[in-house]
Amino acid sequence: MTPLWVQAAAALLAVLLAVVAPARLRGRLAGAACAVTAGAGVWGGAQAMAGGAGVLVVGTALPGVSMTFAPDRLGGLFIILAGGVGVVASVYGIGYAAWAARTTWAGFAVLLLGMQLVPAAGDVLGFLLPWELMAGGSAVLVLAEHRTRPSARPAGVWYTVMTHLSLVTILGGFALLVVATGGQDFATLATADPAASGAAFVLLTLGFAAKAGLVPLHVWLPRAHPEAPSHASAAMSAAMVKMGLYGLLLVTVRLLPGGPAWWAWTLIGLGAVSAVYGILQAGVASDLKRLLAYSTTENLGLMVLALGVALLLRPAAPVASATALLACLLLAVSHAAFKTTLFLGAGSVLHATGERDLDRLGGLVHTMPWTATTFAIGALGAAALPLTGGFVAEWVLLQALVRGGETVDRTVTVATPLAIGVVALTAGLALLTFVKAFGIGFLARPRTPGTQRAHRAPVSMRAGMVAAAAAVVALGVAPGPVAVALARAVDVPVTSTGVAGIALPGAGPVLDPALVAALGLGLTVPVVAAVLVAARRAPRVVEVPAWGCGAVRDDPRVQYTATSYAEPLLRVFDDALQPERDVEVTHIAESRYLAARVAYRQELSDVVETRLYRPVLRAVDVVADRVRRVHNGSVSRYLTFAFGALVAVLVVVAR
Repeated sequence: MTPLWVQAAAALLAVLLAVVAPARLRGRLAGAACAVTAGAGVWGGAQAMAGGAGVLVVGTALPGVSMTFAPDRLGGLFIILAGGVGVVASVYGIGYAAWAARTTWAGFAVLLLGMQLVPAAGDVLGFLLPWELMAGGSAVLVLAEHRTRPSARPAGVWYTVMTHLSLVTILGGFALLVVATGGQDFATLATADPAASGAAFVLLTLGFAAKAGLVPLHVWLPRAHPEAPSHASAAMSAAMVKMGLYGLLLVTVRLLPGGPAWWAWTLIGLGAVSAVYGILQAGVASDLKRLLAYSTTENLGLMVLALGVALLLRPAAPVASATALLACLLLAVSHAAFKTTLFLGAGSVLHATGERDLDRLGGLVHTMPWTATTFAIGALGAAALPLTGGFVAEWVLLQALVRGGETVDRTVTVATPLAIGVVALTAGLALLTFVKAFGIGFLARPRTPGTQRAHRAPVSMRAGMVAAAAAVVALGVAPGPVAVALARAVDVPVTSTGVAGIALPGAGPVLDPALVAALGLGLTVPVVAAVLVAARRAPRVVEVPAWGCGAVRDDPRVQYTATSYAEPLLRVFDDALQPERDVEVTHIAESRYLAARVAYRQELSDVVETRLYRPVLRAVDVVADRVRRVHNGSVSRYLTFAFGALVAVLVVVAR
């Protein structure tokens, strides 16, 4: 477990450098230490996936109580995922957050360490302590810019509350298993009886679903991710939320395998609702980072849907179940690549223009070509288009659903077509969403002076974006070796074939994107070359005005905005999104038919937050106001409360 000590030492060094280093060197030194921390995680995760990580027992101040770290192959996979994202985000942050506050870099180092220790845990205490490290570091990052961004404070409150509720439910679920088995190590917890397993599954699923940002526990995610610095947003969205997915995999695959069918239906329902609702909200969002945050809810929803399908198919179609489980892991890895690319691209735009509102962007493809290119690649991956990792992952998921539908189990034959419909709907909406994000943000003409003055990102930021974009393409062109490694983590028989393609378990189809890409290039390159040669031999220049919607105008206000682009989607899903619209018409005094001024206002809010959380918060406020009357400063009354609480505790203990 040498890499674990290297991680801890590098994280401690990063915190110290963040505190004591001068401002002009803080970003470089702390960023380099954070990159070493994450790189050590990749090293340790690779050892775990190879089966040679070993066991590390760390003592505590309490006698007989210790923490065990013993990552298996599945844990090693998520350590690599968190470490890889951490390396790219750290390198990017050297340029992006060069002058950031001490707490920003210290919190980032703590976040990286916590994310890499969670999958390494071998018992409950070793899991919960890094879980809180991860939560504490990310909370600091959400509040990092609270002095300049008023919206950071409420976002930090929402995030902190939901994080602590998540911890409470996870702690309750583990407590039930500990009481039922008499031990806290994971091997002992796996022997829990079915009665305790059901209640523990519910509590643990609630806690991990909150961390993964699944609906209806997602309300913190579109608030917190946009407020954190962009390199931290990338780590939180691409890696931290995956710890919720890892927790669900830990419960259903390692600790409590073979659960009843309602476990699978619970996960399928959570995943399907989250996928559709998340991409709908992303499709109508105009804030670029908020759009990406809602897209994360959609992506995690598809992963949990795949996990639920794997559990449902396990008794009736074990081969299709194994394929669905592989799809879940492929979705996780591909999401880490393209969401890192997208958040880093959004951070580059914010760094160069001071804007993240798509309605105020445009024309950045000319002034920021590196950012535009990498963001486009990330958008292709998020839209699950060919030659990206997103396409490969969703293709494998569809193969599992199609093959699972061939069974005679009636519940399965009902579930698989519905799941295919969810995947198809989210894929279409994702394509619309990211066409909007790239087209409105990077093409057309600049809409504001700040966008016109945009500058290229520093070298370290470009390096981070290019590395993440390269991973998106590599996962799409040569997914075979990665798929084999992922399959080994969950004991699924998958082989690499052709030019690094994928051969699924059984007699399933084979996917070889590299061969398809080579074939496509072989067919298109000669045609393009012939056209270019013909054009050079007979050149002809024709000057015509650009089409401008019926009139040639230079005013960028006549262009589509993100809001107007999403208006048809908003009207189709009006009942689900429930926007608030208000039109004010000021008429000319002499006529009620001629308008002097028309004001149109449209406001979108999260329906779940408005309809579910707001009434609960109002009820809590009412109860708190009434309870406040009891606190009148009387010592006698307070002593009476304390005595009553003591009597209640004694009665419970006596039983």
